[in-house]
Amino acid sequence: LSHRSSCSSYESKPSAPPTELASSMLRQLRTHAWRIATGRTAGQRALGSAGHSLLQQAHPYSTEESCPSGPLLGLTPEQIQFREAAFSFGQSSMAPFAEEWDAKNHFPVDVLKEAAALGFGGVCVRDDVGGSALGRSDAAVIFEALAYSDIGLTAFLTIHNMNGTILDKYGSEEQRKKWLPALTSMELLSSYCLTEPGSGSDAASLRTTAQKTSEGDYILNGSKCFISGGGVSDVYLVMARTDPEVAQAKGISCFLVEKGTDGLSFGKNENKMGWKCQPTATVNFDNCRVPAANRIGEEGVGFKIAMSALDGGRINIGTCSVGGAQFALDKALEYTSTRKQFGKAISDFQVSQFKLADMATTVQASRLMVRQAALSLDSQSSTATMDAAMAKRFATHNCYDVANEALQLHGGYGYLRDYPVERVVRDLRVHTILEGTNEIMRMIIWRGMKKDG
Repeated sequence: LSHRSSCSSYESKPSAPPTELASSMLRQLRTHAWRIATGRTAGQRALGSAGHSLLQQAHPYSTEESCPSGPLLGLTPEQIQFREAAFSFGQSSMAPFAEEWDAKNHFPVDVLKEAAALGFGGVCVRDDVGGSALGRSDAAVIFEALAYSDIGLTAFLTIHNMNGTILDKYGSEEQRKKWLPALTSMELLSSYCLTEPGSGSDAASLRTTAQKTSEGDYILNGSKCFISGGGVSDVYLVMARTDPEVAQAKGISCFLVEKGTDGLSFGKNENKMGWKCQPTATVNFDNCRVPAANRIGEEGVGFKIAMSALDGGRINIGTCSVGGAQFALDKALEYTSTRKQFGKAISDFQVSQFKLADMATTVQASRLMVRQAALSLDSQSSTATMDAAMAKRFATHNCYDVANEALQLHGGYGYLRDYPVERVVRDLRVHTILEGTNEIMRMIIWRGMKKDG
């Protein structure tokens, strides 16, 4: 594979000045972009003159007229630069290889480490342990720009970021300093383990147990399914039942399980419809002994940890949907402008123009909902959970429809793997299912409505 080996309020609020680490991150990103433009980044020599034009491609990305991921309304100057740099990285280090990674089920760990070197391995993690100390609003901008180039790989990156945020928020100082430097650099990869074969939407009914021993350690037994990074990740954040005698959600605790622990095993890499550039597998625990030092937070707060993390995860997956849909829209516009039928370009037909106009409107509406949800979470709004559920449900459902319409506009060619829109359709389909199905999002929204009422 070439060089790639195996606030609910709409009022605006002033943005905080960038942290020193954020400023450092910008310097690294600019250096990276310069190296690409001059052909000095390892592995870019094969791109030839395309590498030299990368900065010219990246700079228009920051202008409202020509930006391929939509307008810059409400973004701070720093966010515009983060966005531009993430797009530049994605176009140089992800987009040229996405088709091959998909076809060969290749997980490009080296590219993830390159992304982490630019600050993308712990976007919202505090800077004393290597994080970038940015907010959810910043992360939404970054992940959209990356997903424009490769949805599946960006999605794994968002899951890894979610795990780091859990450790940063709920872990002890000792746990933070032990694990987060390696996680933010992505020297260690992480997976989030909540879903089980018998508990999907009803997550509180999980059956994986963690029995405390007389020595204070925990013995884990059970299985988790559909785990991104399963079998490859180095650490696993696992929700397990420590007290079967209390109400379901109150008896769950969170543990960090290291790869190589006795009793930890993995199923086969699932043969999925999309997200084929990242592994997905069952994670099994058979008398798996985990030290008490690896329990994250107090006993019984695991479900609270899991649900709070999913607020951010839902925003992340929504923004990945926006990035993918924008890419599909751009490809549809490009194709319909060049493909001719009945003596003129397909885009000259009003039916195509109306369809493309609706698609563009949908992408922009999704983008604004996701950004509003991110702002709500940053502001610790009382409606943050409902806002995240709204954004996730709206963006994932409608952005998938945009990609599907883009495929339709390609006609029969859209069904061929020679054209990237079919991969976008496959990758976006799972977004309405994971991080809580869209049906569950409607339940969360309704509960929020009743609470506000």
